[in-house]
Amino acid sequence: MVPALLNGVIGAASVLLVGVTLYSAYFGVFPDGIQRSAHLVLVFMLVFTMALRVTFTEPAGRFVGLKRVWIVLALAMGVVAAGHQLVNFEAINNRYGAITEVEVYLGVALLIALFDACRRTIGLSIVILAGLFVSYGLFGSYLPSPFGHRGYSLERVASQVYLGGGGVFGTPLGVSATFVTGVVVLGALLEKTGAGQVLMDFATALTGRMRGGPAKAAVVGSSLMGMISGTAVANVLTTGPISIPLMRRSGYRKEAAGAIEAVASTGGQLMPPVMGAAAFIMAEFTNTSYFDIAKAAFLPAVLFYAVLFAMVHFEAVRRKIPILREAADLTDWGSILRGSYLLLPLPVFVSMLINGYSIMLSSFWAVVASILVSYFSRKTSLTPKRLVETCVAAAHAVIPVAVACAAAGVIIGVITLTGVGLKFSSMVVEVSGGSLPIALVLTMLTCLVLGMGLPTAAAYILVATLVAPALVDMGVGLIAAHLFVLYSAMLSSITPPVALAAFAAASIAGGNPMRIALLACQFGMAAFAVPYFFVYDPAILLKDATTTQIILSFVTAIAGGVCASAATMGCLFNRIGPIARLILGVTAVLFVTSDLRTDLLAAFLALGVAFWDARRTGSTPPLPQASGDKPQVTTSNGGIQ
Repeated sequence: MVPALLNGVIGAASVLLVGVTLYSAYFGVFPDGIQRSAHLVLVFMLVFTMALRVTFTEPAGRFVGLKRVWIVLALAMGVVAAGHQLVNFEAINNRYGAITEVEVYLGVALLIALFDACRRTIGLSIVILAGLFVSYGLFGSYLPSPFGHRGYSLERVASQVYLGGGGVFGTPLGVSATFVTGVVVLGALLEKTGAGQVLMDFATALTGRMRGGPAKAAVVGSSLMGMISGTAVANVLTTGPISIPLMRRSGYRKEAAGAIEAVASTGGQLMPPVMGAAAFIMAEFTNTSYFDIAKAAFLPAVLFYAVLFAMVHFEAVRRKIPILREAADLTDWGSILRGSYLLLPLPVFVSMLINGYSIMLSSFWAVVASILVSYFSRKTSLTPKRLVETCVAAAHAVIPVAVACAAAGVIIGVITLTGVGLKFSSMVVEVSGGSLPIALVLTMLTCLVLGMGLPTAAAYILVATLVAPALVDMGVGLIAAHLFVLYSAMLSSITPPVALAAFAAASIAGGNPMRIALLACQFGMAAFAVPYFFVYDPAILLKDATTTQIILSFVTAIAGGVCASAATMGCLFNRIGPIARLILGVTAVLFVTSDLRTDLLAAFLALGVAFWDARRTGSTPPLPQASGDKPQVTTSNGGIQ
């Protein structure tokens, strides 16, 4: 009986979470303190109610009872502390940030509940990081220059983090409570109605007759699914169960299949029109419209997937992976066309953004369109039960983003209070000696380290606060600098030792997670160079450039990415030796610059190597199978021997 009651609470809280967001999208957002605190109260209810439900599946015992007591206590602390902001919103505003003794204790209780919620949903990484920043705010006066500060009391830190507009209830949580939840609801509806399956079927049909087609289907499918989910792990868990078995059946190693899926799914966070939660936060941080962010990110997203497509192709050629004709022969274009109406909400969303409507209103009408088109078929129609299930699925997707944004707000509050962000930016400039290339490398490394184990949204908030200002100070454009750090933080999803997308892919592929993460870095190696195009060839961001310059920049960027892919994989039409790989590597670097002379030289070198390789017989043998992997032979009925 208790689990059924908890399920009812979860369903009601999910419906309320979605309902408040959609109401706000149509009728207007509530004051910040009300909207954000209500959002966090509902998130706390969901996190701890779900955790409590899990304990009823465990064997009875003393520790289970203690767990339940702690969960209820944490739930009470979180709801009361966040609810205090909701109930006493006007009184708190009238005090202009002055904190009472009771609110100091409430602030501490909120942090305890928030950190426990983070631990349960996204792991300990951000808990440790936020805890270190809180400790820095309290005890930073004991540190040497340049990072020491004058010291702040518990009351001052609590006031900043709990009551301040830059703390837990700051901009990141505001984005989660408005833009992110609305778009996540749209994604959940598209999944529930079967639009996601239509996109995957289309991707498989498009690439089925190509060499390494299943892997290319994973690349195309994940890029399309990125328009719906916008998170790496969600992409892996959505497209992976389809693409990874197909890749295994066609001859890819299990680690390679998992790695390709992890990289392909990671790039979905950069794919307009939905992109990831970080894009909405970027719009707020840069005071730029979301449409401008999406427009600037479009060509880089296409570039990411074009480079990955090339990497997958070269891997298929290198391993002599055959065409999986069975998959191609089963393509049912009629079924795909009949289901294409389920994708109608996407053009509704995009067209409204183009016409200047807000993200929230655009997502609201796209949600309405998704619900309406579901009734075109009895199979996809959203009954009340399925609508509640959709709300629960959307709430599950919102929870990690919401708690990560709240925890990131703690970090931003301390950074604002202590001024450490300016010190960090100054240190980057100083260590780089004023050299922009060195500063970019340091920035990317910082983003990769800070982003490990964090959702991309939380990682972006950190690096946008700490590192992006240094790039802007060195003359990099605002959008280019923020896209650079977003892209770099995004790649932390495949970077060992904590590679969330790779670990998710490992659970499907059945391979070693660390080997998959290392291979993902190899497949994504050429993609690590893409952010540098933002800085050295900003025309690719569609900023301040003619159509000719944009086309030239995009073509040379694609050419550079393909050259880097070939150099990394050691393969063009055939396997190539170290000298050819070195030439292609140099060619890729030359393509990064926007100088026409270096582009012509790079094109000459690339065409020369390609012409030389095309004249070869192509008789080089495939590389040996990795240890523990047996060669796979596809039988006539599609099985594996």
